[in-house]
Amino acid sequence: MEFLGTVDETGENGNAIVICTKNIPDIGDPVFDSVKNRVGTVKRIFGPVDEPFATVAVENTAVLKTLRGKELYTIRRTQNGKDKRRNRRD
Repeated sequence: MEFLGTVDETGENGNAIVICTKNIPDIGDPVFDSVKNRVGTVKRIFGPVDEPFATVAVENTAVLKTLRGKELYTIRRTQNGKDKRRNRRD
């Protein structure tokens, strides 16, 4: 698991804003807390390049209020060979 960042804000629409560290996640990567409980998925990356933000769509909105200030982690998904570009003509 890679450290994603800390939760800065939570919204009423079921999203959490995370201040990312140097490890910028891919969209769709699963997000976990420190006890390896799944929190949600990365939906959007935005903000400055030096310190980007990530929007995490939280699966269980009951834990949304308790997430503020907590550290979140992510696991990279495998693409299953989707970016091999086979049979591409130049």
